[in-house]
Amino acid sequence: MVDKLTVDFEPLGRRARVAQGANLLESARQAGVGLKAICGGSGSCGTCRVRIVAGEVSPPTEAEREMVGEGFRLACRTRVLSDVRVDVPLDSVTAPQRAQVEGQERQVELDPAMRSFDLALDAPGLTDLRADVTRLREALQQQHEVAVKRLDHAALCRLPSLARESEWHFRAVVKDEELIAVGPSGLSPLGLAVDIGTTKLAAYLIDLQSGEVLGATGTMNPQIAYGEDVMARIAYAMENEDQARELQRTLIGGLGDLARELCESIDRAPAEIVEAVLVGNTCMHHLAIGLPVASLGLAPYVPVLADSYDLKARKLGLKLAPGADIHFLPNVAGFVGADHVSMILTTGLHETDEVVVGLDIGTNTEICLAAKGRLLSCSTASGPAFEGAHIHDGMRAAPGAIERVRMMGEADVAQRIEYQTIGEASPVGICGSGVLDSVAELRRIGVLRENGAMRPQSHPRLRGSGGKTEFLLVPAGEQEAPNDVVITRKDVNEIQLAKGAIRAGTEVLLDEVGLEAEQIERVVVAGAFGTYLSVDSALAVGMFPPLPSERFVQVGNAAGMGAKLALLSRRCRETADEIARRVEYIELTTHPGFVENYMAALMLP
Repeated sequence: MVDKLTVDFEPLGRRARVAQGANLLESARQAGVGLKAICGGSGSCGTCRVRIVAGEVSPPTEAEREMVGEGFRLACRTRVLSDVRVDVPLDSVTAPQRAQVEGQERQVELDPAMRSFDLALDAPGLTDLRADVTRLREALQQQHEVAVKRLDHAALCRLPSLARESEWHFRAVVKDEELIAVGPSGLSPLGLAVDIGTTKLAAYLIDLQSGEVLGATGTMNPQIAYGEDVMARIAYAMENEDQARELQRTLIGGLGDLARELCESIDRAPAEIVEAVLVGNTCMHHLAIGLPVASLGLAPYVPVLADSYDLKARKLGLKLAPGADIHFLPNVAGFVGADHVSMILTTGLHETDEVVVGLDIGTNTEICLAAKGRLLSCSTASGPAFEGAHIHDGMRAAPGAIERVRMMGEADVAQRIEYQTIGEASPVGICGSGVLDSVAELRRIGVLRENGAMRPQSHPRLRGSGGKTEFLLVPAGEQEAPNDVVITRKDVNEIQLAKGAIRAGTEVLLDEVGLEAEQIERVVVAGAFGTYLSVDSALAVGMFPPLPSERFVQVGNAAGMGAKLALLSRRCRETADEIARRVEYIELTTHPGFVENYMAALMLP
């Protein structure tokens, strides 16, 4: 029997002990190395590219050689046959991405579901033999007019020692007549609000007594190692129950890491977090709870659960206060989830008398039209290109990614190209906002035709021919760029597909209520990509209806802000339930007007 083999990932310094025959992508996950795997490990995307430095591995197929080139291998198609040392190129790693945690705030009256009360109890004695819980209940009723009818088992077990250590002066946390936790007097309980995005997690630590945000942070969704889009993760989870549980454990582990990071920043502990509110798309919601996702991957794409839902954090393995609750806001449909409801709640679309379009642009884009007292919503598959996936030199919004592009002069002049990279680092690739800018600029200066094709000899930086024409954005060596950064005809096509879906979804909703685009009074743009895109570039490529730019407002992470509202206000939770019931979901794949709108929206204005 062969002993476990060692896989050494350099220059990251991570190691994994694996069985002979394990593939390198699985080994990387075990070692905590985030390799890109846009296709989820099916071998079709070519993003998990690595180089074998030493050791024996399975031979490459001809298809793999053609995809990655000489000297490289696909991690998902390479099996370990001996101890192996692997070189991981920078562009194969899921580098830390700029996380969008900021968003437009909305003030609400502080009324959290979790309420805390300082108590002073009489100590037991020979003439007072009342049980500890009896003393607690009577003190809450007499001192705060609060009834407790149920007891969380973990809080009950903590009560005797805490009461005596504190000489019967302590704080009780109550939710809906249930004792959730007990702790030292004067110490405010903490709450955690999280937006679970397909690509990123954004978390907020909140003082539930004052409503103050004590910290906010973001990170990559660790599930990204199993596929960058929702369908890849659904397919992975559907293969067997162990893989579905693996996705859940990975996500919960990431949430636990965020909770620890936030608590450490203020010298508190996750055990002081008594409630969390989580929002995400319907797939992220189901994977977090541990619900089957097969119904989301197959027509007619219906969720298992749409209502708001509460359960104990310990049921999911999330280590907060022993009795802590998790509240999930409601979903609308298979591809319109709680994050969309949260966006509507934050932006007030449910209250407006105007004609307003709300877009939450991410890996998927959810669109809501508020008009004539109605809320209509749909979902479009737009995200891969906007996250830098399926783009020749694409990458997520990490240091070194080109995020802004401007082309000076006329098309037939060797003009100056200005660009900005994240972190002012040397350009190593281009993220979604940079690709959008590039397409808009190339169209403006006449390099691109209406159908997205590149005009031959229209610019000195064009090279190649036919479908393989590309535009040299940054030559290798410029600003210490390690490689050329180019925009290809296929890149333009990816943007056309993404922006076309968004525009077509918007037009379908307008058609449903009998309105024209010029009647839109305001467009609210939310989401991580929505925060950083140039509205002018989006208008130039036809992603948005041709409206004056002053009608557009970018609001940041509206879904995360909605999770905060639900953590701080019981009324906001009720409103979220009302919103989910009001939303009329429009399924674009079966809508008679979608294909026509979509084909028209593919063109560049």
